[in-house]
Parts: sequence; structure tokens; C-alpha cells
Amino acid sequence: MTRRETIIARSIVYAILRANEDGRTYGTLSLLKRALRLFFIYWLTFRIVRNDLFKSLRGIWGIKEEDYKSSFRRGPLVPMGDMGYSGSTFFRTSDSAYLVKSIPRHSEHDFFKRDMLLPYADHMRSNPSTLLVRITDFLESAHKSIGLILGLAPSHHIVMENILYGHGQQLEGGRKAKWESWDLKPISYFYPERDIAGGALTSEATKSKLADKFEGKIRLSSAQLADFKAQLQKDTQLLANSNAVDYSLFLVRVSADEAPDPEAQPALEPGQASNESIPPAQPPFSPPGPPTWRTGITSSDGKEVYRAAVLDFFWAKHTVHAKAMTGLVNAYRIIDDAGPMSITAESKDYRERFLGMCLELVEVTD
Repeated sequence: MTRRETIIARSIVYAILRANEDGRTYGTLSLLKRALRLFFIYWLTFRIVRNDLFKSLRGIWGIKEEDYKSSFRRGPLVPMGDMGYSGSTFFRTSDSAYLVKSIPRHSEHDFFKRDMLLPYADHMRSNPSTLLVRITDFLESAHKSIGLILGLAPSHHIVMENILYGHGQQLEGGRKAKWESWDLKPISYFYPERDIAGGALTSEATKSKLADKFEGKIRLSSAQLADFKAQLQKDTQLLANSNAVDYSLFLVRVSADEAPDPEAQPALEPGQASNESIPPAQPPFSPPGPPTWRTGITSSDGKEVYRAAVLDFFWAKHTVHAKAMTGLVNAYRIIDDAGPMSITAESKDYRERFLGMCLELVEVTD
């Protein structure tokens, strides 16, 4: 881990462990201390946005505060690098229960804070089976600094549950379970990196950060499909109402040879280790209950186990940055009559294509 990653990780953990009821990690600072913070390169003093709201959500989800914080005390955050096209950086807790993702674009973190946060919280309270990823904290910088101005230290981070929890667990005989994952978006949109000159002008490293393609099928019963479709319709309606686009479905598949039946496996208490071969049916941040897409759905033929979550719902069509991008793409379309990009599509159109993509992944095998 580089020095930059180490300091950023420590500043995140410090905020989560030391925040008081109003989300601040500091009291009244002298003028000198406030001036010195300007010269920080990587360290930022964070505050928790709406600490009361996220604490309430964690309570609804059955996350005990001591267990939540223990995930950040057990060891340093582990860097996962730049895993997407947005420029975000990722860390995971040492027990792999949570991910920390930076939200570097002002338009995205400002949209989530001002427009999306309260509708998201209301939706999560009333939809226990939602596929929207569970966000457990939202951190923002409490001050300006040289590192922040130069883009060396991200100003905002979200903490979310890791649906890949349990990946890498050892099986009997030292074997590892076979895990596969895909970050899926509708591929019918125009992607300049892929579509201009057949992608010849873009490096393979850049194109590899675009949406994945799932070649197989999710095998479900008719009842499972009906539940999947109904919940996705609810979730994407919330996103469309908020004018969000460019979100993705993160899909995980685990071989059933390595996976016990989630319905048969007893729930774990928070922080309890599992001796089973794959992710426990209920990760350490989940209360007892029937299996869901975030804890593991067994395929209709019993051969696979799936997890899924809707991620990255931070790009809104009405923000200034999004409007500027739409103008640029529309200008290009005068030269080359390409279709809209996923980030310039109307929220209703994106929702329809996203739902269509998700349902096309499914094969009913009663």
C-alpha cells in the first residue's frame, strides 16, 4: 500500500470510529489549526453526512454499532485500486464485510447528498428485499486542503456492504469456491471508447473498464422471476424519479458444488466466522431472514447461487456536468449519427433498457 493510500485509509477509519452524534470528529479548532489543515496533502478531516440517518438505517438492517465499527478496527483498510471508469478508488475492510468507494465528481456526491439521500433512505426502510446496494455511511471533507484542490485526496466516500463477502474462503482440502462476477449495463448505448473507429483509438485497458458482458443465463423459477422483476421495477422507478441514469447491476455467481443451500444454512451473528464453503446465507451485516439477492438465491436447478445489487446511481441528468456532457454528445451526433450514451440518456429510457437487460439474463426452468 502506497503512502497516499495509507493516509487516506487512516483518515476514513478515523472518521468512522471517532464521529460524534452530529457526524463530526473534532471540536472547536483554533485559527492556527484551521490554517494548518490547508497544507494537508493526503489527510482530510471527514464528517459523516446525516450520521443520524445512516445510524437508523444500520439499525433497521440489524447492524450493531459495535460490530460495524469492529470491521474497521480489525486491521487497516485494504486498497483495491481503480475498479471502474469513473476514477473512483476502492478500499475494503480487513474482514471484507464493507467496501469504501470514493465519489470524486462534485456533480455526483452533490446529487446524492441533496437530491437522492432522503428518497433512498425512505425506499430502503420500506423495501427490505431491495436490490439497491446498502450504503452504511457517507463521508465528506470538513475543510479545504492543497491535496483536495489538486485532486490528490478524494473529498467524499461512501461505505457500502460487500456482496462479495466470503470470496476466497478455503474449502476442505485447501480448495477455493468458484466465484464469478460481472458489472452489467445496457450495451445498446453508444460508447465512444468502443464504437468510434471500432475501438481502435482506445487502449484495451480503457475498454476493459466498460460494462461487462454476461454470456450465461440466470436460471430461476417462475416465482423467483416474478419477485426479481417486481423488485427491480420498484428500485428503478425510484432512480427514474430522481433522474438517475448509468447505474449498473453487479451480478455474482457461485458454483453450487461449493455452495450450500442458503435456505438451509443458519444465520450468522454479526462478526461470527463461517465454516461453510461459500458466503454464509446471511453475511455478518444481515439479520436472520429468507434468502434475498444480496444474501444468495439458489438457481431453480440447484446448480448455482446468485447474488446481485444495483450500484452507482449517482449520475443525474439535471446536474450541470451531465447537461454539459449531453451537449457535447449531441454536437458529435451532428457528425456521426450515433445513439445516446448511457450518461446522456433520459432516465425513463435508461430504466426501460436496464430492466430489459436484467430480464434477458433470466431463463425460467421450473
